[in-house]
Amino acid sequence: MGFMARGDNGIPLDDRSREIFRNIVEGYLETGEPVGSRNLSRLLPMSLSPASVRNVMSDLEELGLIYAPHISAGRLPTQSGLRFFVDAFMQVGDLSEEERTSIERQIRPEGRDRPLESLMNEASRLLSGASRGAGIVITTKSDPVLKHVEFIRLEPTKALAVLVGEKNQVENRIIDLPAGVSSSQLTEAANFLNAHLTGQTLVELRGQLEKLKAQVQNELTVLSQDLVERGLAVWSGSREDGKPNQLIVRGRANLLEAIAGAEDLDRLRMLFDDLEKKDSLIEILELAESGPGVRIFIGSENKLFSLSGSSLIVAPYRDQEERIVGAVGVIGPTRLNYSRVVPMVDYTAQVLARLTRQQL
Repeated sequence: MGFMARGDNGIPLDDRSREIFRNIVEGYLETGEPVGSRNLSRLLPMSLSPASVRNVMSDLEELGLIYAPHISAGRLPTQSGLRFFVDAFMQVGDLSEEERTSIERQIRPEGRDRPLESLMNEASRLLSGASRGAGIVITTKSDPVLKHVEFIRLEPTKALAVLVGEKNQVENRIIDLPAGVSSSQLTEAANFLNAHLTGQTLVELRGQLEKLKAQVQNELTVLSQDLVERGLAVWSGSREDGKPNQLIVRGRANLLEAIAGAEDLDRLRMLFDDLEKKDSLIEILELAESGPGVRIFIGSENKLFSLSGSSLIVAPYRDQEERIVGAVGVIGPTRLNYSRVVPMVDYTAQVLARLTRQQL
């Protein structure tokens, strides 16, 4: 597993305290409900009275690992308690061969030739179904080899730039036209680009046009030259810095099921607002990049979703040059089934990395 634990595991707990703490957390992860001393005394492998259990619970509260919600007699883990549990107690097993095959079949059920976006959709749907949360996939800008460019006038000052990649990926973007550009200049600019496209990525083509600047100026009018520049700027609608350009989220309805009241609903709205912002894509990707393998961020540990109190389990995936080209994960309530979701996120990232490499 590529799981990397975070946090301080040096909290001293004896066997009784460990068992009581473990049962409180597991009860919370299973039901979301506080666990009381009477129930705990029945669950423990050792014989302890409810009064003794309450004493231990009091010690765990002082350590900041559990708390009493409202006037309930039971206890719930704090966010730092959950972190301690994940780091010190959680057993992250590997997936069975059957589970691995199932993940691959769900992401790519119809063979190799499906568009990459379709594979990403299946991956996010799969993770959503396996968790109580929303499955997310982030993709960064790819740099495909281009084979054809066309400009279609829509109105005097706007045109549709159609760019076709080597594997028949199509991007349509509306661009502003230079003042006074004619239809023949649209054709001239497209013809010039197509004459220089063969077997090149956009970045390579830009570099080549820099070298050919004198030739470009001789062959094209100023307006056509401007069009060429604009045409090159629209592929994928992304910046050249490799930042994310797409976030796929499935399973938002799962998050609604965990709603207990108006306060939870407000937190969920905050989470959805955060997810809609482009900055959040970059930040999730940076979190995924910050360590090897799967990363777990619980509640306020992750400032991006701290207001909504959500947990994020995320792993990067890489291209054949080992560059991070995206991330995959789950966002949900803090009572996610971490031990189940972590290996699924890890293996899904591996599958996406492999499929991405096949399609590049």
